Amino acid sequence: MPSFLTRPSLVASLAACSAAVLSLSACAGSTADSASGGRILVIDTTFNLKSADPGRQFEPTGQTIGKAIYQTLLTFKGGDVTKPVPDLATYEQSKDRKTLTLRLRGGTFSDGSPVTADDVVFSLNRVIGLKGNPSFLLKGVTITKNDASTVTLTSKEPNLALPFILANPSLGILNSKVVRAHGGTETSADKAEPYLNRHSSGSGPYTLTAYSTTTQVVLQKNSKYTGPDDPTYDKVILRNVQTPTQKLNVQRGDSQIALNLSSDQVQRLTGGVKVLSQTSSDVVFLLLNQDESVGGVTADPKFNEAVRKGIDYQGLLQLAGKGATQPAGIIPSTFVGSLPPSEATGRDLEGARAALAAGGLKHPKVTLSYANDTAVGGLTLQPLAERIQAQLKEIGITVDLAPGPSATELDKYRAGKNQMGLWKWSPDYPDPSDYLVFLPGNLVGLRAGWKASADAELDPLVEKARLVTKSEERNAAYKEIQRRLNASGPFVSLIQPSRITVTAASVAGVEYNPVWTIDVADVRTS
Repeated sequence: MPSFLTRPSLVASLAACSAAVLSLSACAGSTADSASGGRILVIDTTFNLKSADPGRQFEPTGQTIGKAIYQTLLTFKGGDVTKPVPDLATYEQSKDRKTLTLRLRGGTFSDGSPVTADDVVFSLNRVIGLKGNPSFLLKGVTITKNDASTVTLTSKEPNLALPFILANPSLGILNSKVVRAHGGTETSADKAEPYLNRHSSGSGPYTLTAYSTTTQVVLQKNSKYTGPDDPTYDKVILRNVQTPTQKLNVQRGDSQIALNLSSDQVQRLTGGVKVLSQTSSDVVFLLLNQDESVGGVTADPKFNEAVRKGIDYQGLLQLAGKGATQPAGIIPSTFVGSLPPSEATGRDLEGARAALAAGGLKHPKVTLSYANDTAVGGLTLQPLAERIQAQLKEIGITVDLAPGPSATELDKYRAGKNQMGLWKWSPDYPDPSDYLVFLPGNLVGLRAGWKASADAELDPLVEKARLVTKSEERNAAYKEIQRRLNASGPFVSLIQPSRITVTAASVAGVEYNPVWTIDVADVRTS
């Protein structure tokens, strides 16, 4: 994967910009109308991208792109994720919180056809039937068409999180007739992904015109869009660029937005740019595989205790820079159910060495896997991994680093093949129930080889958190789950990075959202 786009490749991708007439800076960075067909917005980010098919994509860059080209039934306004608001539909939830009724309020696909209840049913059932990474979002949900403009979603148990879930771009509504014509089905036999990687079939403010998982994605303004706000920019270009080059590009005007700069990097930026700093909802964590056939020593509770006590969390925060915090549990500090800072784990070298001794573990050796092309709050995982390696060496644990590109490392992680992994969790929806995936038998728990009912003390806590509807009781239940996870779970929460966005002075309307990072349709000129 190239670290950044070379100037020749960028010029080639913007064929409408003639090198004989315009310099690269004027072509890529200008927001003024030009011979290329209008205003252009250039966004630099480090790609975490596998597909443009909304039912298959579940990576941060894919979420940003999906938000731009597909509308969802519900959404959030800007960065406020405390309350879902209508997008394609209004909603009403039953008193028992098991039934959600959605009434379409218009919407037009990019080919001019209207969004119908049939499109909603097909799109949501397709996500379920694909059995891909986003399928869990609708686990246990039945989708029913009531009439041409009304759909009902029914859950077997109270589902307070469902309105928050429906805002996820992976649940974008597809033009069912077009997608079916290109191999789309509501089962795993679906063959529409190649088509959706070349053409979008949505009702969002933009359409897809060029797509690469390694270089750049180009979006064009959708002339048929009927949403509330008309986008300012006629073309949006998202480029795969490493952070040092992101800084150079936004400083000299070759881009208008840089998404992955660190707090250290922005301190040295000069005039002409704006720095937006907001609290991140990402959590970086260590995974310790509990499947002995995969993890070996990492399945030993004493080894896990030693790792948890051997980490110098303050040292990791120093590396992450200003604005980063240590989460006290797996739920970020910005969500209901998070533990107070006073309960955060501290370093205990003697306790760590004692745990190894009690387990009869002499000089254990493990392999730490992670993606070396992913930035978290402007910080790549490589220096974090190196610091963890050095910290655990102090207590007698040898850590071999095994980095690789995210395209391959994510597959290994998702298949549960990491002995020890360094990963981040970005929320799929802003509700603490999203973090039940870390429990035994659930999505991330299984990636750590943690099978169902592996911890009997967690089962009643999970049941209470899942069914309770009173906010105080729900909050308390999630806190108890975290305390148990901290005591005996296979995950070690490390840092909660800050979220820094740098924009040109000419840009406004940029707000961080923990689900899709930024909504490119909201970006305006100041």
